Amino acid sequence: MKRYLAAVISLLALVAAANAAAATKKGTTIRLEKTSAGMVLTANNGFTLYEFSRDSKNKNACVHIRGCAAVWPAVTTKAKPVATRGINAKLLGTIKLPNGSRQVTYAGHPLYRYSGDFGPRQTDYIGVSLEGGTWYGINAKGHRVT
Repeated sequence: MKRYLAAVISLLALVAAANAAAATKKGTTIRLEKTSAGMVLTANNGFTLYEFSRDSKNKNACVHIRGCAAVWPAVTTKAKPVATRGINAKLLGTIKLPNGSRQVTYAGHPLYRYSGDFGPRQTDYIGVSLEGGTWYGINAKGHRVT
């Protein structure tokens, strides 16, 4: 019985280790959720994702503005981003940041979180001007939500 129990515990440990390794290789999940501003892209935890008007296609301008990245952290991934229902996987991509990490993009728009959001689907900062530009939500077609 002790051998059987030890074998089961060892097997469970191997399964847990394999699952942990698989989870670290999975890309960041991007979702589409209904908010007070309409349907917008969110992170897997439901937090609204933003685009910055000063960015050009596949170029992050925030990293060059002092303090911007602390308030508006880039959405990064360690693998290919994952599209959920309503998200066009062909519009998902990544760009390389100066620190070597990969920022998720959608229709060429680098994606950001707002560090002041304290709950899922908040939209208080959509259309707000900060850091010399305006921050918008993004819809499933890759267009600005204002």
